[in-house]
Amino acid sequence: MSAHASAAAGVPQGDYRLSAEALRLIDREITKYPPEQRQSAVMAALTIAQDELGWLPPQVQEEVAAVLGMTPIAVYEVASFYHMYHLAPIGRHKITVCTNLPCALSGGNAAARQLQQRLGIRFGQTTADGAFTLDEGECMGACGDAPVLIVDNKKMCSFMDESRINTLLDTLAADAAKPAR
Repeated sequence: MSAHASAAAGVPQGDYRLSAEALRLIDREITKYPPEQRQSAVMAALTIAQDELGWLPPQVQEEVAAVLGMTPIAVYEVASFYHMYHLAPIGRHKITVCTNLPCALSGGNAAARQLQQRLGIRFGQTTADGAFTLDEGECMGACGDAPVLIVDNKKMCSFMDESRINTLLDTLAADAAKPAR
């Protein structure tokens, strides 16, 4: 994505660069593959970049491409294909609710309504304070644990009734009030 296209799409402009530590972690991932297949580390590299910045600015996608010997469009294709990558800033915490049929029948829709009501947002939106982004997900592979939420693409929360959701939101809100990453 060109800088002009990203500006037109409302993506914040800035001088986004990966830290030396992030580049070291990416280099470590590259060593897991034969030298001629270093591009295989693209998903790990994008995850490292997103963990550091919270999203994947176009400049960082280009930096990942350079490190892996890929074209920027090839990196963008991966980043835009997978739901776990963010091409625009999101809230400090992202909550994904499984609304696939088994979860829906076991309280997933009720959990989604509770989250929407408490946060004052719908799926795909971020709270005004930037603390939360709410997303809808499909099958998380834990139907027996429904309703299921994924927090920040990393932590699965099971059996999320009203009380557990309130506790989770209180904990995450306290964390979001701390200084940014």
